[in-house]
Amino acid sequence: MAIIALKAWYIEQYEPIREVIKRPPDIRLNRNSLLKSGLRTDFLDDKQAVEGSIWFQRYLDGDRVEFYIEGSGGYVISNLDLISQEIYFSKYDIAATLEPIIFFSHQTEYPSASDTIKTALEEALENYNQRSRFPLTLEIAPRPEEGTLRLSDSQLRQLRKSLIFVADTTPIMAIQQQQKSPLLLSSNVCTELGYAIASKRTGQILLIHQERPDLNRKWPFDLPEHQQLGFNTATELNQTLLPVLEALLQRFNLTP
Repeated sequence: MAIIALKAWYIEQYEPIREVIKRPPDIRLNRNSLLKSGLRTDFLDDKQAVEGSIWFQRYLDGDRVEFYIEGSGGYVISNLDLISQEIYFSKYDIAATLEPIIFFSHQTEYPSASDTIKTALEEALENYNQRSRFPLTLEIAPRPEEGTLRLSDSQLRQLRKSLIFVADTTPIMAIQQQQKSPLLLSSNVCTELGYAIASKRTGQILLIHQERPDLNRKWPFDLPEHQQLGFNTATELNQTLLPVLEALLQRFNLTP
């Protein structure tokens, strides 16, 4: 039976896939079987080279060891046998599949709030990128001038592949008949937020809203406090946004 070598790259810290595959692979594999949630392989490299690798030492320490395998996607090592030269991988949603993007879902019903948030995001990213291993870009959700919002495949992909999803949850109105009624948000923002909640980890979502004393109602979301940021003025937001973004991005180890 012919051996078809698969290239595999060890993912030590966040790095986009397009950058990962530019460097030489860390190990060569021969696939024995492909399961729905796993992959059984033989490694083709020298045993001594594998035994002396950084990722093997991490495996022995019980750490999660992530790999990107050519043509198969992201995996973690579940079991490794040096004697038989066999590695069993489990499918895993590695961060390397994400793009260095901050996706901003804005509203048009109360545009002054979204304009303030957009400006603050641009300033925060400019400061953050001076220290980041990969420059982050800001993607603004498109909005039709008129008609119903249609989420295109490319827009959904950008949202899903972003490192952080930011939504402007500034309330646009409230139901006046009931004092305890929840605030109403932009329908476009809610649509994209719903997709983000379904496709992203909780720690990758940030809700920002401008305080509106004229709308004193029940807040409709119950995310952890560090994922919700309120502000009164642009100056206040500029002072608080960068530390919040840094905390959310910390899991990607982008800065020293």
